[in-house]
Amino acid sequence: MHVDHLLRLDRLDLSLVWGDEALLGQEIGGVTATDLEDPARFLQPGEIVLSGLVWWSRDADAEKTEHFVTALREAGAVALLAGEETHGEVPRELAEACRRHCVPLIAVPAHTSFRAITEAVYLRQWGDLSRRPTDHYALPENVRLDLDRALENGATTGELLDRAFAHLGTPACHLLTSSGRTVARTSAARAELPARQAAELLRGGHGTTVRVEAEGTAFDTWHLHLPEAGQVPPRVLQEIAEFLGRHRRRQDRNRAANRSAYEDLADAVGASYADAHRVRSALAACGLGDAETYTVVVAALEPSGEAGCGAALREALQHLPAAAFAVVDRLGGEAVAVVAHEGEEAAGMRERLGDVWPLIHACRPETALHVGVSAPAPASAGLNTALTQARYALAAARAEGPSSACVSGLGDLDGLRKLMAGIPSDVRSVYRETTLGPLVGAGRGSSAMLLETLEVFLAHDCSWARTAEALHIHVNTVHYRVERIEALTGRDLSRLDHRVDLHAALLCR
Repeated sequence: MHVDHLLRLDRLDLSLVWGDEALLGQEIGGVTATDLEDPARFLQPGEIVLSGLVWWSRDADAEKTEHFVTALREAGAVALLAGEETHGEVPRELAEACRRHCVPLIAVPAHTSFRAITEAVYLRQWGDLSRRPTDHYALPENVRLDLDRALENGATTGELLDRAFAHLGTPACHLLTSSGRTVARTSAARAELPARQAAELLRGGHGTTVRVEAEGTAFDTWHLHLPEAGQVPPRVLQEIAEFLGRHRRRQDRNRAANRSAYEDLADAVGASYADAHRVRSALAACGLGDAETYTVVVAALEPSGEAGCGAALREALQHLPAAAFAVVDRLGGEAVAVVAHEGEEAAGMRERLGDVWPLIHACRPETALHVGVSAPAPASAGLNTALTQARYALAAARAEGPSSACVSGLGDLDGLRKLMAGIPSDVRSVYRETTLGPLVGAGRGSSAMLLETLEVFLAHDCSWARTAEALHIHVNTVHYRVERIEALTGRDLSRLDHRVDLHAALLCR
């Protein structure tokens, strides 16, 4: 395998920083990953060197960079593959040093792992990629060439799947996501599998299942599933899965190219002041500009900041028939989607997502998944309000508990507890201190006792006898404590509005 072969592997998404044709034609003899300032003693001639550049810093002297590249040249390294994740880019000083010492320099994007590069090198050397002799392939050469042409010509996933299995008589085969969504199926698979049934098959049902290796998540990874075991030779099935992995990576790159437009839409919808023209322009850039109505959906994973929220929401929306949408990850682990609807499609959006969401949660059951759904917005001008509604509904979903998987809409705001959950935490804190502050400050021992009495008293509809029974104290003690609470808070617990004030304050804890 030569250095330039790595640059041709679409799934790695590598980019050349510096290197001439002769240097890129050098044979790769092995791979070493290092972040040592002086890696010379660990290198062998003919190796490529993977480095996350942890050893480099912007304020370091130039000698450190010079020393590192000199070590690569003297050890006979054929290329340096520098990760962009640590510094956001390949440093200019490193590129200049590599040019002086004639060491090819290749940039590795943050989404490409060093493990993927290492595996690509050794699999190629072992003869498992495209430089193998033709007779070592499981797929016939004419089939591989046909698939390559179809891929280059933009064939759909279903067309590629049919072509891949055509020489085998086109057996029934489904391409499924981890949540059970059917991405495509061969013509022999006449019925689309219900999502719940498909998800169960992937978790250990009958038939044969092969994972498609790509940069998917626990929610949207592709799997080839054949209902009968032994229909297709394992090597053939694995090569078809590898080919579909190339197709999937192309799809992912195309979606990533739209990320900027999606972020502009999220910024426009989330702006402090609604700008209808800005929102319409952003919708048009995302291909959502002609819809009659829109819905905003906000999702969050717990613990806060867990990765994959956007992928989970995108996968859930793809379960819905004919849904056109844009999804973007936001800071703090939140994902925002704008969904375009025609006619009456917006009605029942919360219920349809609620039906799908358990399938999404089952892909990562240890993580809580919460979703808030806005009311339909009749025009683009209403999307700013719709985002506020969706976030309020998300807060209501989170109020169900940290381990739940809940979808909530405005219609689910059916109690004071859920309504209060949508109020910003700093506002709730001020309200709590204002309303319960004197009570909280009544003294360390008596404070907890009085708060407990108030909570039990309100929970038992202000019944003196039932409160006394619940707390295992005399009813006169309840009277004394309630009088003390009223004196400290300035509230009269015989009045309904004062009871509501105190109950709301307790919910803000």
